[in-house]
Amino acid sequence: MSIAPPPQQGGTGTGVAAGTIPRQDRFALGGRSPVGLILLAPALLLLIVFIVYPTFYTILLSFNRGRRGEFTEWVGLRNYEQLLTRDPNFINLGTFPPSGAVWNNVLWIIFYTSFVLFLGLIIAVLASRVRYEAIIKAVVFLPMAIAATALAVIWSFVYTPNPDIGLLNAIIGAFGAGPISFLGDPNLVNWGLIAVGIWGSVGFATVILSAALKGIPTEIIEAARVDGATERQIFFRIIVPMVSLPMSVLAVTLIVNVIKLFDLVFVMTGGGPGTASRVIAFTMYQEAFPSGQFGRGAAVAVVMLIILIPIMIYNIRRFRTEAVT
Repeated sequence: MSIAPPPQQGGTGTGVAAGTIPRQDRFALGGRSPVGLILLAPALLLLIVFIVYPTFYTILLSFNRGRRGEFTEWVGLRNYEQLLTRDPNFINLGTFPPSGAVWNNVLWIIFYTSFVLFLGLIIAVLASRVRYEAIIKAVVFLPMAIAATALAVIWSFVYTPNPDIGLLNAIIGAFGAGPISFLGDPNLVNWGLIAVGIWGSVGFATVILSAALKGIPTEIIEAARVDGATERQIFFRIIVPMVSLPMSVLAVTLIVNVIKLFDLVFVMTGGGPGTASRVIAFTMYQEAFPSGQFGRGAAVAVVMLIILIPIMIYNIRRFRTEAVT
């Protein structure tokens, strides 16, 4: 009795010849299939309706006077010219330091992002070395469970000049100083708002970076300790480099949140005193709705989009070149 040899690849029988992959498998292998397009259609429709169309409408509206949000009169680049050269509330480079909404966003990006990343990493590292790590992270993360508007209301009471209500002025008054109007002084208002933002976001950074720390092999740290490395050297030469990618992704997320920041400013100061605490997103709202100049509001929105594009491109390229730990 003879045993027939198994069919060779590319031959007949049960083997699959090159170029004869069943149609139902082509989608799984990266081919184009009507089934795949049908499954993607709802998501594509939502993207077109809620992202693509509003984006193009806003760009076109920014070149128009835009009364009542309609195309009433074509003005070309006049809205951008007024914003960037004639509106000191948006950007004023004639003073030192500069002022205006754009400069306030720059302050937020520098100080808010830096302190949130630094404090988040420090707390994550310290919490990983104690027994009650979960409790610490839960307590630090608690402000993230509070809505931004509620957070703003709480801190408005904390900052109140009345020492019978404002916690900070009660503490200052115990030392015989104050009261200080943290939200009424143009030189202090932005720092007070940034402090609230930091307090509300450190927990988020702590949880993200704590997860990244769990991905560092303990053997590397133990080997460094055996070789005589100090805790400071371990932190700066091992921990920081190995969580640099998660930190950069987190930084991009924080910067995006800063650029579209609105609720804290709107609830706590209304952009004041005067226009001292305005940011870009608040300026967009102010121009479009209370002032009724939807064309200028759309121009501010386009400026926000232009600022965000290189940030997102950087983030995408970073993801393509490295893997998140």
